[in-house]
Amino acid sequence: MRAGLSAAVVVCAVTAVLPGTASAAPVTVAGVAGDSGAGVERISVASDGTQGDGDSTGGTITTDGRRIAFSSLAQNLTPDNPGTSQRVFVRDRRTSQTTLMRTLTPPIQRPVISGDGQYVALYGLLFRDTKSFLSQVSSGSTIGINCSGLSCSQPSLSADGRYLAQVATSGRPATRQLIEVRDWQADTTQTVAEFGHTATSRPSISGDGRFVAYQDGKAEDVFVWDRTDDTSFGPIEGPSTAATVVQISKDGSKVVYLSGSDTYVFDERAESAQLVPNVRGVAIDPTGRYLLYAPNDTTGPSLILRDLRTGTDEIVSNQPATAGTDAVSADGRDVVFQSAADDIVPGDTNGKSDVFVRRFY
Repeated sequence: MRAGLSAAVVVCAVTAVLPGTASAAPVTVAGVAGDSGAGVERISVASDGTQGDGDSTGGTITTDGRRIAFSSLAQNLTPDNPGTSQRVFVRDRRTSQTTLMRTLTPPIQRPVISGDGQYVALYGLLFRDTKSFLSQVSSGSTIGINCSGLSCSQPSLSADGRYLAQVATSGRPATRQLIEVRDWQADTTQTVAEFGHTATSRPSISGDGRFVAYQDGKAEDVFVWDRTDDTSFGPIEGPSTAATVVQISKDGSKVVYLSGSDTYVFDERAESAQLVPNVRGVAIDPTGRYLLYAPNDTTGPSLILRDLRTGTDEIVSNQPATAGTDAVSADGRDVVFQSAADDIVPGDTNGKSDVFVRRFY
């Protein structure tokens, strides 16, 4: 049972993983489902459970909630952490292992883990350009992934990690950009959209790699591309409303977008949108049923999970906290977030931002 609270050409590296261990016991949270599995757990911990000595941020979770990828400046999360720059780690909650992902460059933004937990995508600065990277969690093999521009960014992964949607920017200085999908197993690239500008345009890919929701940053429109017939539908927000994309659900059924001070959840089958007013949508679970949102009213909880079918809300964090896309596991069971608050779990004395996961049942 859930406790409802009434209240939204680039080369990429796939690298070896060196296992370590880390543990942090879940803490029961008052007001959350009474199942013994419910609670909150700090993810950014070292192999012996020691808290990180640097800020940890971001956090994306697999469909089953087992693995979480995050970025950290901490130097003590694994014994093999070189240098002092930000690194990417994967926490396996089942085996209590925290693994350092060896990438060629520190990440610019939070990593994204594939739904099955086998791959982690990120992008970072390499010389003068941003480059996408794909790290394999278990095998340690290395592959090359092509990109159509000098810079590549904003990677989004299919559930099995085979398809990577990204933005490719051309020109120096940049004058145009493409949204494309790279099938690195078949060594093919499909162009989703091409823009003669560099206004923010980002993609979000469905779990099977068939659909890509994307925005035209200049026109402020959101579209959905279908790989099977290479066509785009939209703008999904209609003719009169500027919109920015948040995320497409892994099953491809729902697209979350922002417009003004409101969030909308577009149902592709019904071709209609559900309004969630006065909130900022952050992520949607793989089934398209649960929306993670941040209320625009900052006097209450910072993150809330809404069941779009029943309209009920559950508080993720009462403390100041943030989250991003791919932060919710299937059926809204787990939510990953980051916070600098020191009272989310006992013994938090590092004075740093940490990554947490809240389990509801």
